Amino acid sequence: DKFGEIISYKNKWLGKPDNKEDFEGMKPYSELTKEELVALSHELNAQYRAFQAKDLKLDMSRGKPSAEQLDLSMGMMDVLNSSTDLTCEDGTDCRNYGVLDGISEAKELVGDMIEVPAANLIIYGNSSLNVMYDTISRAMTHGIMGSTPWCKLDKVKFLCPVPGYDRHFAITEYFNIEMINVPMNEEGPDMELVEKLVAEDEAIKGIWCVPKYSNPSGISYSDQTVRRLARLRPAAKDFRIFWDNAYGIHHLYEDKQDQVTEILAECKRAGNPDLVYKFASTSKICFPGSGIAALATSHNNLEDIKKQLKIQTIGHDKVNQLRHVRFFKDIHGMVEHMKKHADILRPKFEAVEEILDRELSGLGIGTWTKPRGGYFICFDSMEGCAKAIVAKCKKAGVVMTNAGATYPYGKDPYDSNIRIAPSYPPLQDLITATELFALCVKLVSVKKLLEDK
Repeated sequence: DKFGEIISYKNKWLGKPDNKEDFEGMKPYSELTKEELVALSHELNAQYRAFQAKDLKLDMSRGKPSAEQLDLSMGMMDVLNSSTDLTCEDGTDCRNYGVLDGISEAKELVGDMIEVPAANLIIYGNSSLNVMYDTISRAMTHGIMGSTPWCKLDKVKFLCPVPGYDRHFAITEYFNIEMINVPMNEEGPDMELVEKLVAEDEAIKGIWCVPKYSNPSGISYSDQTVRRLARLRPAAKDFRIFWDNAYGIHHLYEDKQDQVTEILAECKRAGNPDLVYKFASTSKICFPGSGIAALATSHNNLEDIKKQLKIQTIGHDKVNQLRHVRFFKDIHGMVEHMKKHADILRPKFEAVEEILDRELSGLGIGTWTKPRGGYFICFDSMEGCAKAIVAKCKKAGVVMTNAGATYPYGKDPYDSNIRIAPSYPPLQDLITATELFALCVKLVSVKKLLEDK
């Protein structure tokens, strides 16, 4: 209600229609005459100067939890103290060395979170990105299950569904792995292309996947896509699916939730039990700086990984693992906790969607996703406009993710994709930032249309 009042007030102040129906008859910018575009440009520039006069300093560049979300987990700091028994059910003293793959209670908790048996898990430190990096690094230096180390091969390639997660691409780029764009559609990556490429090219060693509420599109893989991935027949015996289950329980709605077929079980049914590495963490569930991360995979893969892991460490932070178990207790406690996150995030996502609908619907200058979970909204501008839109926002005091970041090497071939991250700013700041963003989309689009004319 508060958001609706704010929007209604601003619409009256700007002399805009207050109902969505009033926007349906608006003429697409492409149908405006040159004279109409010039007049519109003058009006929009006046609005932009008004934003600049506000001296904004707003940051929506990363998908970070807000302080309000972090406060939800403060009770985790109280479940352990100097008088607490830090012994596990099996007698493990969490204060001491040992337990390479994580305490059994933490494996049960995370296993339930990502829908895999505890026996298929290794619990790591706080960052799943770190585990992904280590997994690529191990393949580079020592190979996978006896295969030739990737560093000794003439060429190593990876499939990258786009738009995708910039930090995935940064890892493969760091190791000089050639990245191949695979377009995303509403069901996941283009599977005809994926199947063709992996079957033909032995140099292709993996594919990055964010299967639920994908970063940045917010889409979730269909059952058919998961089945086809599990039934891949790669030319490379050491090909692996890097399955980043970052948003597995990060729903925005209780009555509208995406469900994704569990990939490990599907691979086993398909006779490909070793095909996938499944990554997850509690980073956006409790504290990003001190969560726990996990890797789930087949027993063959686990044994291969442990050969390196036992050289690298004697065990990760078991006290923190126990802290998670004592705080959440079980998966039901974790699910209830995530409902509180959703109550904070949902109004922010709906605010962004409402403003984009009101400001841009019917103009033919942009499209955007309306995800049911995750952390991002994906916006596609007219071709050749994304960098200019992001730069225009920054000039007026709103920092967004760099245009192109959602593609390997930071190169969006269409210069159209922009990742919107609603989670971190307070609602009022988010409303201001999104209204500025919509204005910048209009300004840049009008300029491009004028140049084309």
